[in-house]
Amino acid sequence: MTVNPTPPGSGTAPKGPRPLWQRSALIMAAIAALLFVIEGIDAATNYRLDDAGIEPRQVDGLDGILWAPFLHADWQHLFANLIPGLVLGFLLLMSKRFIIVTAIVWVVSGLGVWLFAPPYSVTVGASGIIFGWLTYLLIRGLFNRDVWQILGGVVLFLIYGSVLWGVLPTDSGVSWQGHLFGAIGGVLAAWYLADRDRRRARKAGTPQPYPGVRS
Repeated sequence: MTVNPTPPGSGTAPKGPRPLWQRSALIMAAIAALLFVIEGIDAATNYRLDDAGIEPRQVDGLDGILWAPFLHADWQHLFANLIPGLVLGFLLLMSKRFIIVTAIVWVVSGLGVWLFAPPYSVTVGASGIIFGWLTYLLIRGLFNRDVWQILGGVVLFLIYGSVLWGVLPTDSGVSWQGHLFGAIGGVLAAWYLADRDRRRARKAGTPQPYPGVRS
């Protein structure tokens, strides 16, 4: 015999999963909280954590690729990255491509810094990842042949397009290498995911839409 734990009319129907936008907002809030905690510890230890950043062309500096995006030179550096990072990260989570895009951008940006940053420097900060998120969201519609994504990219460019000047070596204290290779990582991620999706669709026998038409 089966027993119904919630009799009809009890008004205690099981809750469904949170909407995607709520989950995305909560994840970005958790990431922001983590960055605040790390920066607080960093400041309390006279910014010794920053020594774990990327040291170019040093084998023992390769692990800085993993840690650098969690570290910032000071609170001003963190706040400069926080607002665009929260917005772009939220949009990326809404696209359900967050993990793989972030992974590609993280590696490409970090390796670019390790290979091309000035000698004896230590690079920290999440701006390389932010540049990758931005370029991915700007151009994914072109690779996906999706008119709505293209329009979304145009709107995003009008808001954040001026940020892309950061890929040029205009300030010796700013890692333009991280920005440039982060942006390249975003382009590579957009190309790779669009190509992977098309190959999967062909393998499954799913007809592809005409360019500019959303299926």
